[in-house]
Amino acid sequence: MTPSDSRALLLFLVSVSLLSSLLFYTLLKSHLQEPRAHAPPRNISVLLWRWPFGRSYSLAGDKCLEMYNISRCLLTDNVSAFSTADVVVFHHHELSRGPPPPLHLDRPASQRWVWMSLEPPVNNVNLAQLNGLFNWTMSYRRDADIPIPYGKTLLGGDERGFPAAPNRSCLVSWVVSRYQPQQARAGVYQGLKKHIPIEVYGRWTKRPLSDRKLLPTIAKCLFYLAFENSEAKDYISEKLWRNAFRAGAIPVVLGPGRATYEVLAPPASFIHVADFKSVAELAAHLKRVAADREAYEGYFSWHRSHRVKTLTDWRERLCHICVRYPSLPASRIYQDLEGWVNS
Repeated sequence: MTPSDSRALLLFLVSVSLLSSLLFYTLLKSHLQEPRAHAPPRNISVLLWRWPFGRSYSLAGDKCLEMYNISRCLLTDNVSAFSTADVVVFHHHELSRGPPPPLHLDRPASQRWVWMSLEPPVNNVNLAQLNGLFNWTMSYRRDADIPIPYGKTLLGGDERGFPAAPNRSCLVSWVVSRYQPQQARAGVYQGLKKHIPIEVYGRWTKRPLSDRKLLPTIAKCLFYLAFENSEAKDYISEKLWRNAFRAGAIPVVLGPGRATYEVLAPPASFIHVADFKSVAELAAHLKRVAADREAYEGYFSWHRSHRVKTLTDWRERLCHICVRYPSLPASRIYQDLEGWVNS
């Protein structure tokens, strides 16, 4: 074999080697880039141990999908499903007054327990005995593992008309059932009524309103006293979301600070008690706004850009667990549940 033949053979062998390497790399890259087959998301089973306040709703069928378009979320209130449930939800009102959690049952290692309450801290009693039992919290608070507020503000106007001030037959209304003189709202009411007329309804005044008459009655008034029974972190109840906003009255709010309302409520939609040095000053402001149609309707301008949603169905709240489930910490345990609730 001549030197030139040797060089040609060497060049051929090098070329074959390079082509083989290139082909192997191409095949390997193609294999790595192929989408891997993932196991389909599995159903999440949620067991509600006892219905809040004894009022139950039907869970037959796939309620989360049918009602809220949340798939793979199965709800049950059948306690016999305990051993197979991914999540068990305990509402604090029943837990604090009835039998303790089912510690006598074999709890699956992967099962998560949820403590649920929509009440402010003062109403959540006997918490210390629950330390070390729960993995997740479910509350109106924004820092809960599963936030379930009474209502929320959404982008997108609802095109409602702006109520004209002269068309209302009542200045201010307030619906209250559990009046307690020591509450902050009681003091504001007692001072405010010395300056302006306030129509008061509810069991406390022996002028109860049925659900059917609640909103139509409030809708006759220019303002509504959305006074919370407790001034607690993030605690803004149906008094704002349903009573005031759905009735179309301007809410006069007493609860968390203005900053919290500014984050959660529609912009420029409320009057905060804390913005005034005295109840006399607040009363003067309400009378001034009532007499100025432009100023009054300014509190409804948010309807052009926002809308509110009231959350009232416990099933929707339970379905929301499945939305949050993939991102929740599996190893969390509330060793000091009482400390968290009162923080």
